[in-house]
Amino acid sequence: MEEWEKESIKTASEEISTEVKTLIDSHDLDSLKQLQLLILGRLQDSNAVLSHFNDYSEHCFAEVSADFSRNTRLLKTMKSDLDYIFQKLRSMKAKILATYPDAFPDDSTAQALDSRPDLELPQ
Repeated sequence: MEEWEKESIKTASEEISTEVKTLIDSHDLDSLKQLQLLILGRLQDSNAVLSHFNDYSEHCFAEVSADFSRNTRLLKTMKSDLDYIFQKLRSMKAKILATYPDAFPDDSTAQALDSRPDLELPQ
């Protein structure tokens, strides 16, 4: 770009900026600036509170994560043990039914005698 083009662009920019300044009241600009500073302060306070909360949450999670993983392993082990027990019970019941067909009541009597929920069915 040539020097006179740069100078003309600079002059045009200055004229536009002075025209824009005359369109807006300086008191309104000052009040907008004060509101922006107030909002900035509130956002910084909120950011500090959220940062503190995140640190606290991370600390709490670190404390309980070992308990969660240990309890999860325990529950998985208990489930596999119960599955094994139910499998053995089913096979024992099948052997008893094969040997003694009248050992267990029929379905209609069994439903009347045992109204507990079936724990083997997924909920």
